[in-house]
Amino acid sequence: MSRDEVLRAIKDAEKKATDRLEKASSDASGIVSQARSDASAIIADGKRDAEAEAQGLLDDAKKAADKESAKVMKTGEKELAAIREGGEGNRAAAIDEVLSAFNS
Repeated sequence: MSRDEVLRAIKDAEKKATDRLEKASSDASGIVSQARSDASAIIADGKRDAEAEAQGLLDDAKKAADKESAKVMKTGEKELAAIREGGEGNRAAAIDEVLSAFNS
């Protein structure tokens, strides 16, 4: 092998090595970019899932509060009806008592 051939082989090897380094650098940059993109997607998915779960918890709490409110309202309405019925029943006696106090 002549000296020119050896130099040409060395230059070809250096060119191939340089090309490989550039490709490796490019691949590394691509991997980092993809990793950042994947991380952003994972974070967005996690946030969306957390918000959905929080909304579900809020909805469940609201349903429970509405149910309890309806129960308390129903109980209050029953008690009010009982008071009204008692007042209606006692009205005649109260009127008689007031009239007899005036007549005395």
